[in-house]
Amino acid sequence: MSPPVRLIAIVDDEEPIRKALCRLLRASGLNAEAFSSGQTFLDSVVARQPDCVILDLHMPGLSGLQVLQQLQSSRFTFPAIIITGHDEPQTHERCLSAGASAFLRKPLDDTTLLDTIDRAVTGRPMHT
Repeated sequence: MSPPVRLIAIVDDEEPIRKALCRLLRASGLNAEAFSSGQTFLDSVVARQPDCVILDLHMPGLSGLQVLQQLQSSRFTFPAIIITGHDEPQTHERCLSAGASAFLRKPLDDTTLLDTIDRAVTGRPMHT
């Protein structure tokens, strides 16, 4: 019997990025579900928890860091990968301290992202 297909949530306010990430993940044999805001994702997670979430750091409404903090306070335990196009050194550390499994800079390299997801869901050590 084959292992279940992993569900990866993508939370990004930019539609082209959501679509591109969904295509990449699905082509790699993963299930992908996209959300245009942090609040929409948080509203859905009670009913269906993903195996991993990819969170854009800078979004209108709740930022990726705020979503991560709410997940942590609600005791959800699936891994979160923060992505951003506007990296600042202190932000990187704040996200990892808040419980992010990894922090990646846009534009994303497909292989790096897929490897990061694999490491996050299997619990193998990250090299970010």
